[in-house]
Amino acid sequence: MPAAKPIVSTSFRYETLEEKLDIKKGGSHLTIGIPKETAFQENRIALIPEAVGVLVNNGHKVIIETKAGEGSKYADKDYSEAGAIIAYDKADVFKAPILIKSAPLLEEDVPHLQLNQTVISPIHLSLLKKGLMEKLMEKRITALGFENLKDDSGTYPIVRSMSEIAGSAVMLIAGQYLGSANNGKGVLLGGISGIPPTKVIIIGAGVVGEFATRTALALGASVKVFDNNVYRLKRLQNNLGVRVWTSVIEPKILAKQLKTCEVAVGALSNENGRSPIVVTEDMVANMRAGSIIIDVSIDRGGCFETSHMTSHEKPTFITHDVIHYCVPNIPSGFARTASHAISNVLMPLLLNAGDAGGFDEMVWHNINLRHGIYLYKGALTNFYISQRFDLKYTDLNLLIASRR
Repeated sequence: MPAAKPIVSTSFRYETLEEKLDIKKGGSHLTIGIPKETAFQENRIALIPEAVGVLVNNGHKVIIETKAGEGSKYADKDYSEAGAIIAYDKADVFKAPILIKSAPLLEEDVPHLQLNQTVISPIHLSLLKKGLMEKLMEKRITALGFENLKDDSGTYPIVRSMSEIAGSAVMLIAGQYLGSANNGKGVLLGGISGIPPTKVIIIGAGVVGEFATRTALALGASVKVFDNNVYRLKRLQNNLGVRVWTSVIEPKILAKQLKTCEVAVGALSNENGRSPIVVTEDMVANMRAGSIIIDVSIDRGGCFETSHMTSHEKPTFITHDVIHYCVPNIPSGFARTASHAISNVLMPLLLNAGDAGGFDEMVWHNINLRHGIYLYKGALTNFYISQRFDLKYTDLNLLIASRR
């Protein structure tokens, strides 16, 4: 049969049709609450007065609990002059649709939380409890763990800033405790002409290790760095721009180096679990009397077998004549600097959320923001937490797409 001719109907239109585009909503004014932290040793505040001033000038409302900035030496007057509303009742702060905390959510915070509230705070996986997660899910909370927020370069800006502070602080702490006034060995961290330099061992070549190495070298110390990740060791060499002694973690080599060092820093991390213990009690027992161990990994269990958690009030203890400094959250001891660093990340994030029309809109357009979200309107979107507590996991991308 011959092929049928195409039928051309007069009802056909050969004009281009309009396409529906996803247009961003107009900006909205946010109401942000900042409560005073009651968590142990938390002195930081998530927004400094200068950041609050920028937010208020952009039409947003900031409610801050009285004396919330005390730990970072910011007075209520600093915040009120920046345009914040000072609240004398915690409940008034928790009524804000967006809540910002510098410490993780606690059980005592849950009764104050509102339905469908957005909470931006750290999330300490090692201290997280199943009951708390279930209560947050019941209240349909959207929760962002700010240490998991990514920037455009794919890094975690708040974690990096806190690690930079901890790494730089480690050597200042070591110098303090090596002095005679603190029953240390009585040596000057670094070196002067004619005297061999102080020997520093750093275990872990991440950001903490890198900044501890920078500070130790600047003080004139002799530095040796251990890590099982050769890529990290290479990156450390490249970032420093100078050659330093590096090695993979081999127990005999590590034990030999620890025997003759004045300062040992533990800066090993583990993505989701406990830090590996790489220094045994026998290795510590063979270290020189009066030397110091600073275990920065203590919030994840520590990488020295002799480590146990201490506080800013009583930061050290002595085992086998070796001083141990095992304070978790070292940046909180330098609260004003740490607050400024957190604020530098969160203030632009809040401005962008306001311009986008709120966090719900921003989540749709900003893929980096999704890395920080572990609860979205009560649905658990973090696979690791769902596995750990046997709670239902929901893919965040599917959730967001289903709401469009």
